[in-house]
Amino acid sequence: MDFSKYIADHVRDIPRSGIRDFFEVVQSMTDVISLGIGEPDYVTPWRIREAAIFSMEKGRTGYTSNLGLPKLRQSIAAYLRRRVRLHYVPENEILVGVGVSECLDLALRALINPGDEVIFHEPSYVSYNPSVMLAYGKPIPVRTSEAHNFRLLPEEVEKVITPRSKALLLSFPTNPTGGILRREDLIPIAELCVKHDLVVLADEIYSELMYDSAEHVSIASLPGMRDRTVVLNGCSKSFAMTGFRVGYACAPAPIIEAMMKIHQYAIMCASIMSQEAAIEALDHCQSEVTTMRSDYERRRNFVVNRLNEIGLACHSPAGTFYTFPKISATGLTSTEFSLKLLRTKHVAVVPGTAFGPSGEGYVRCCFATGMDKLKEAMNRIEEFVQGAP
Repeated sequence: MDFSKYIADHVRDIPRSGIRDFFEVVQSMTDVISLGIGEPDYVTPWRIREAAIFSMEKGRTGYTSNLGLPKLRQSIAAYLRRRVRLHYVPENEILVGVGVSECLDLALRALINPGDEVIFHEPSYVSYNPSVMLAYGKPIPVRTSEAHNFRLLPEEVEKVITPRSKALLLSFPTNPTGGILRREDLIPIAELCVKHDLVVLADEIYSELMYDSAEHVSIASLPGMRDRTVVLNGCSKSFAMTGFRVGYACAPAPIIEAMMKIHQYAIMCASIMSQEAAIEALDHCQSEVTTMRSDYERRRNFVVNRLNEIGLACHSPAGTFYTFPKISATGLTSTEFSLKLLRTKHVAVVPGTAFGPSGEGYVRCCFATGMDKLKEAMNRIEEFVQGAP
């Protein structure tokens, strides 16, 4: 039976995730040190887990409002006021979703008409391009480079703006490069968005993971930007809550209403136990975040220094828990390097091309794992590079 005729064209043409395909190979092997999947090695702090357990023990196991628990929306509003000086009305300007991925999907589907162009920076998180396509939009990548610390340059954005441009998708700090945008970088980008009437989707999931005393600035906090920005964030990375799947979107009420319509028919609501846990995280766990961030910074310094000693040129990421070393000096492509390293030394990294064509010549290494494993992984990579053709 020919099933291809039943599959929607826009779904059939979307490639599978380059990360997940690569880790199908990893799962078939033993003794692998994984620097691949972007997940904290920390167990979720106990008080957060306890809040989820307490929810079940008290029988709080039903549906919530489509927008999320009112108490959680209040906690999100308070958290954003403290951390990035943004003010949102909990009753109608905040929506809780199943991770930032769902919130991004909701925002795209609520805002994008078929053929609308969505500009995003590359290398980028693997879901951005296909998410735009699934919303019937046209993804427009803008390359960032190591020469500019993987910052998004406003002049490069302006080059691709057309009458069909509808939105700019920003994610800083950036997966996979660790690049950040400071206030002085964001101001001209914000001015471009106002000039060309662009909506901004700001994925700020790594906003708590910034180093060298850098401060995260949300583009929504700049003049003229709150009403044209959808702020997307969640608990997965900063609070080590990946499995809880709690994300949220903050935007003007009409946009949240449009997103909620899709959410209520597709998902209905996020898990109440996860939402109860997120309240505890946002209200009481900043010290745990600070501890984890400090440890990640220590690991970053070690990994960056070792990669450069090995001969794999690596800039120091100012955010996230990823390094993006350049491997082209080995004479291998990103995929060749990753597969040969995995098969010969049992170290898993992600080919840079998983994050778009501009990732060729690089690999992503996640340093959210224990220092003992990082030391052994760097030793194995050094042995591999010394023996590479």
